[in-house]
Amino acid sequence: MAVPKKRTSKMKQRMRRTHFKAWRPNISSCPRCNRPVMSHRVCSGCGHYRGREIIAAGEE
Repeated sequence: MAVPKKRTSKMKQRMRRTHFKAWRPNISSCPRCNRPVMSHRVCSGCGHYRGREIIAAGEE
């Protein structure tokens, strides 16, 4: 098993952990029904994405 020879400095630890963080999803409003929708997802209310009907209304 690999064991580090020297202690990792605080700066190195923090540099490694810069990508380890909580993220907030990008939420925008649907242009058709004005419901909050995550970006690049089909609207659960009206079933539209980028002006096209992807899911028929009430199909879920």
